[in-house]
Amino acid sequence: MISTPEHLADFTSRLDTHKVIGLDTEADSLHSYYEKVCLVQVCSPDGYFLVDPLAEGLDLSVFYASLTAHTLIIHGADYDLRLLGRHPSFAATEIFDTSIAARFLGLEQIGYAALVQKFFDVTLCKASQRADWGRRPLPPRMEEYALNDVRYLLPLAEILENQLKELGRWEWYGQSRDAMVQSAREPRERDLENAWRVNGSSKLAPREAAVLRALWHWRDAEASAWDRPTFHVISNDRMIDAACAAVAGQKFEVHRMPPPRYARMKEALRAALDLPESEWPVFERERKARPSGAACRLFEKLREKRDTVARELALDPSLIASRLTLMSVAQQNCARLLPWQRDLLEVDLL
Repeated sequence: MISTPEHLADFTSRLDTHKVIGLDTEADSLHSYYEKVCLVQVCSPDGYFLVDPLAEGLDLSVFYASLTAHTLIIHGADYDLRLLGRHPSFAATEIFDTSIAARFLGLEQIGYAALVQKFFDVTLCKASQRADWGRRPLPPRMEEYALNDVRYLLPLAEILENQLKELGRWEWYGQSRDAMVQSAREPRERDLENAWRVNGSSKLAPREAAVLRALWHWRDAEASAWDRPTFHVISNDRMIDAACAAVAGQKFEVHRMPPPRYARMKEALRAALDLPESEWPVFERERKARPSGAACRLFEKLREKRDTVARELALDPSLIASRLTLMSVAQQNCARLLPWQRDLLEVDLL
């Protein structure tokens, strides 16, 4: 485990001799409100290493900045890039995503463990998949799990790259990979005005929705102060049940909730129940214009073309274009298509 400034500086310097390295991260989104990088796993021809971002006095700025000089092999890179991209020093863009590569080979199972099993006949243990990576010290089984996440990345990437080139799909892969990297670099703003509209909320009456909205903000504040995920406070389903019960004047049981937190919950309920009707939320159901007959006919033509090409290439049809994308194209919006998709669908000929 690399956890001292001296060790990190030496490690970063030694990495400079390698153009291609493997990378993975572990975070604590299942155990904390404020998600953070808890571990960075790196593989190079020198071996397999763990970098500890939580070590006291360890500044990873130079290490993150140095990654720009490497091609990073990552499996399912979107999440890792978004997580690392929160650090101002991280700006790497040269990425080989083994998950995207596997999709372009037409593989049915593209998870990292499935690929390791297929190409190396090794079964990886998944026992620490949902573990708390913010704990210290990490037990040996968690360290081993983390190292295994990068142990096969370099040879796996080589196999996938060679097969993509043999099939003539390297350019297709590159365009999709670039689109993923660009998307991962774009910030995602949290919509606090509508974040409370959880699954099932649209079925509520307006007053019930007003209470749910208040409970959502109460829960968010509790989770933030406690630094735990919101579901540790109360689940979405139970929150909806509480809102409905409060409006109906029924008692709602909450088990194992600390009395002070329960008291704040009841205060939020009372305040929401006192809101005038003018402050209740309104569910505005957007009426989308139905596609024209010509667009529907073109959609079917595109879908048939996509499915035929997908069968011929043994690819997942959705990789070529989703139904939503096909309808968008049928309505004369081709901006969602990458060049390789346009070519396969012969969109320019329509």
